[in-house]
Amino acid sequence: MTLRISLRNGEPVIVNGAVLRAVGRTDLVLENEATILRGREVMKPQDADSPAKQLYFACMMAYIDPADIARHQQALLERLELLMSALVSPEAKAVCVQFAQKVATGQFYQALADCRWLIAYEAEAIARPAAQAATPAA
Repeated sequence: MTLRISLRNGEPVIVNGAVLRAVGRTDLVLENEATILRGREVMKPQDADSPAKQLYFACMMAYIDPADIARHQQALLERLELLMSALVSPEAKAVCVQFAQKVATGQFYQALADCRWLIAYEAEAIARPAAQAATPAA
């Protein structure tokens, strides 16, 4: 399976744990299996400031640091349990179940997509009460 990746000047990419940075506009073609994350998919520890983002960060670490997989899987389980206990929406809980199934089979990259959905859901859920409070009662 061939994967073509286009990077902007200065954009980082992680390939098998190594952080690379594009110099100029760069195209990469991966011709075999590799662990890869583009810069926009990488989260810094200080940006993991909510339960869904902490789950994403733990999943990302499990994906890019397989040498310490046991520690990362423990963090994943703790974060998933915390998030699931806070969720009310059946749809969000179903996404968590899908996430857990992907993690259980080692599909960490695919599980990151579920985390991005949960991050968006979380942001919307947090914004909802603020928007309701800002709306004057009729």
